[in-house]
Amino acid sequence: MQLLKDKILSEGQALSEDILKVDSFLNHQMDPMLMKEIGKEFVKRFEKKEITKVLTIESSGIGPGLMAALELEVPLIFARKRKSLTLTNDLVTASVHSFTKKETNTITVSNKYFEAGDKVLIIDDFLAVGQAARGLVEICKQVGAEVAGIGIVIEKAFQSGGKDLREQGFQVESLARIAELKFGEITFAEEKEGEAVNV
Repeated sequence: MQLLKDKILSEGQALSEDILKVDSFLNHQMDPMLMKEIGKEFVKRFEKKEITKVLTIESSGIGPGLMAALELEVPLIFARKRKSLTLTNDLVTASVHSFTKKETNTITVSNKYFEAGDKVLIIDDFLAVGQAARGLVEICKQVGAEVAGIGIVIEKAFQSGGKDLREQGFQVESLARIAELKFGEITFAEEKEGEAVNV
């Protein structure tokens, strides 16, 4: 998705070989027009899947997840990372380790928002080693829903998450795939080897 790549190059920061900072438009402040286009792109890539629900994880997945759900005209469900006083019954949980934050969370959803036979599109902001996506897949299994696909805004293609999920048979669509990060340099997976872009 060229619009997203351009935004990454103009506002993103490669802080290290592992960390890409995009908090000016994706996971702290959000660019609503970009989110709208991201939602449309996800719908285009999964248009034949007859999706009935979108599932994401708080909080950075909510923006792109909501825009995809809006375009699909289906509900968005987001897994909570923290316990809620109002979310107490019929809970489904999975354990998720955050690569960036170096912490493990138990994510939670209420199974009353799922129905047998739901076709669920999983959306998240980043895919690195795939822990969040696997946790959301586990949630779908527990509630008897089918994973229609996994939509990722930015995939760190140099890490194992995308490869592992694709080998398990999931349709994984990433709108921007990063082949390499160096301090001040971002190389997209579609670029030829050695053509890093300085930012």
